[in-house]
Amino acid sequence: MDYRRVWHQGGTYFFTVNLLQRKGNDLLVRHIQPLRESVKVVKARHPFEIHGWVVLPEHFHCVLELPSDDADYATRLMLIKMGFSKALPKTERRSAVRVSAVNAASGNADTGNI
Repeated sequence: MDYRRVWHQGGTYFFTVNLLQRKGNDLLVRHIQPLRESVKVVKARHPFEIHGWVVLPEHFHCVLELPSDDADYATRLMLIKMGFSKALPKTERRSAVRVSAVNAASGNADTGNI
């Protein structure tokens, strides 16, 4: 598929963000506080307005409006997801894909359980 993204300064965007493992996974509702904190931290550094946010067990929907001089929604979503992932207890199962991504982002070569 050829996805095209619109980058419009001051735009309002609707997003759906899914967990990699959706079936039988209630991670987002079990760990709602780290998700809220991640959003709060990112919003303080990269302002945006939240018009709506719905958290379900394995995915969330949100409607975000960016400042009039900014079109970079991708960084905001990436930072929210990274902050949430890093805040999860080390006892939570993480897929090989997630372990690899977190290690690459942090420069950590250890690919053991995190």
